[in-house]
Amino acid sequence: MQTIKRRYIVVEGPIGAGKTSLARLLGEHAGADLLLEQPEANPFLANFYQEPGRWALATQLFFLFQRVNQLAGLQQLDLFERPTVADFLFDKDPLFARLNLGDDELTLYRRVYEHLAPQIPAPDLVIYLQAPVSTLMARIRRRAALYERGIGESYLMRLNDAYGRFFHAYDAAPVL
Repeated sequence: MQTIKRRYIVVEGPIGAGKTSLARLLGEHAGADLLLEQPEANPFLANFYQEPGRWALATQLFFLFQRVNQLAGLQQLDLFERPTVADFLFDKDPLFARLNLGDDELTLYRRVYEHLAPQIPAPDLVIYLQAPVSTLMARIRRRAALYERGIGESYLMRLNDAYGRFFHAYDAAPVL
């Protein structure tokens, strides 16, 4: 088996793009440790999709702290440890904040994010997955996660556009 030369690889894309599935396959193939987003652990997420204005900040901050905690150990990686594959990119976190938060909440979020971001290492490689909104909706429906029931096509269209703009300008790591 050929080994992966990159130590920290991220698979990223909108909801339903196949991030977790590809991350699992890459991790298995490379004998890598997996860092998987855990949306089911976010107690605010289902409420967010029903009442975004009320629950956006709590949802976003929960994910921000969850990601920081998951990535905290990556700073100590050395050459003898296994590679890590993640299904989320920390740098993309503000993308959701800009889509979902009001001005005052976004200002607060940015202050927290800017305080935490320097602790997080950049990945060695980002794999950006894309799919049409119809495909994303079909996949979301197929997996039938309770917390995703409120996701609509208009939200996914805005999200897809935001991802495109984000990765067009992203230069912290190589992007496939």
